Amino acid sequence: MNVSDFDYDLAPELVAQFPAPDRAAARLLSLDRASRTWTHSTVAALPRLLLPGDLVVLNDTRVFPSRLLGRRVPSGGAVECLLTARAAGDRWEALVHPGQKLKPGAIVRFEGEAIALFAEVLERRFHGRRVIRLWRDDGGDVEEAIDRIGHVPLPPYIRRPDEAIDRERYQTIYARSRGSVAAPTAGLHFSGRLLDEMKERGIERTVITLHIGYGTFKPVRSERVEEHTVDPEWIEIGEGAAQAINRAKHEGRRVVAVGTTTTRALESAALAGSGAIQPIARPTDLFIYPGFEFRVVDALLTNFHLPRSSLLMLVCALAGRELLLAAYRDAVAHRYRFYSYGDAMLIV
Repeated sequence: MNVSDFDYDLAPELVAQFPAPDRAAARLLSLDRASRTWTHSTVAALPRLLLPGDLVVLNDTRVFPSRLLGRRVPSGGAVECLLTARAAGDRWEALVHPGQKLKPGAIVRFEGEAIALFAEVLERRFHGRRVIRLWRDDGGDVEEAIDRIGHVPLPPYIRRPDEAIDRERYQTIYARSRGSVAAPTAGLHFSGRLLDEMKERGIERTVITLHIGYGTFKPVRSERVEEHTVDPEWIEIGEGAAQAINRAKHEGRRVVAVGTTTTRALESAALAGSGAIQPIARPTDLFIYPGFEFRVVDALLTNFHLPRSSLLMLVCALAGRELLLAAYRDAVAHRYRFYSYGDAMLIV
């Protein structure tokens, strides 16, 4: 399967640079796989588009301000560091720039709000990736310093510095478990009112966790889809969520995944449990592309994804490539807003 089969044309001005004024105000393209048709509405209509008895599964991961801006010691050269995962103790995996100059032994200082945070490069890896050690000169808590001086890690296609609004809006309202460097963006559309309306309609919900790493932006560099690999990301599914999902499947009710991250977590757990969902806490590197057999997910709420991306391939696996790309072309024609702060699609 060729990566070029997952391409489409998108005008740069359709890439959303800011969130919608209201979380549920985003537009929604509802795609029906059985009839091969779609309709246009808004996310506010979601409670009426879903069915009583549907189980909606949310990803409760929390984004932390993992983008650090600092200066090299002693030269003073500017350094940008994106923390991608905590390795062990005071060690972190990171993406640094400029990568060529930051070799093992290099020291960087980050500061702000009367706090100084230091990093030492320990290991050098491919594509600007490093293993670093973080510490504070006052011996204080490193994660507290990250929270105070770090920046919201907006995706590279949002071409502006992060602002105060991003601390709230690049986070779901139900985010609980700290650990992501990117938001599960389909969940950004949910407001408290929308969740209440879903509950009133008899739509059940539960939460799982998948901590999103930098690999979510990893480009597909191969020409063949099958040659691509997905970076491991940590998933956790608790006893209550596992029981709710298994009960819904047993009773013939739909499981509606909110986002590609939730989809990967659920299908990973199903593969590990031979179909049934078991409580799980482990990394997954599951790559879903056309030909994949879905065992859990019956419907999906998701944003619009980058051309040639692994996320677009996942959505095509569920909806069918030709149908999905036809809907994308119509979304472009109707001037939908794309990517993290953009509009949404419901696939049933």
